[in-house]
Amino acid sequence: MNPERFVYEVRVPKERIAVIIGQKGSVKKALQEHAKIKLHIDSDEGLVTLEGEDSLALYQAQHVIKAIARGFNPEIAQLLLRQDYALEQIKLTDYANTKDSINRLKGRVIGLKGKSRENIEHLTGCFISVYGKTICIVGELAWADAAKRSVEKLLGGAMHKTVWRFLEGQRRKLKAEEMMG
Repeated sequence: MNPERFVYEVRVPKERIAVIIGQKGSVKKALQEHAKIKLHIDSDEGLVTLEGEDSLALYQAQHVIKAIARGFNPEIAQLLLRQDYALEQIKLTDYANTKDSINRLKGRVIGLKGKSRENIEHLTGCFISVYGKTICIVGELAWADAAKRSVEKLLGGAMHKTVWRFLEGQRRKLKAEEMMG
């Protein structure tokens, strides 16, 4: 009996291929061992093919590859191998259509000297990467959603202090739910 094999392909910016491979293949090897999958990396095409029998492990590994491709370091990306972590992605092209307006939106999310991004990360415990035409978030499920909604508010033009109040409210709400549950 031949077990079912699953295959996913992920397109990766060529400049991020080396990060997926890691020093002497360390990142690739660790991901293959942890998820019990095979990774095939085509550096010329910027294509990573994941193959394995465990569809959940493969799905999680696919998210790790996507997170690295979107600018996260491998240690943060590998948090996605845990079932209570999620990867959220926001396309800046959904909010702007010119290079200048995309750069302005990136600036709103990053903030002066990175303060805005730091504040969202601090209030949610998530990690944020602003890379290319996307903003990605890695974090625990409930917090990743709160971080995504706060970034979307900023992209939609909300004032920073309004977003901080929203996040502080979310913190209180989620802390209360944790205490009850």
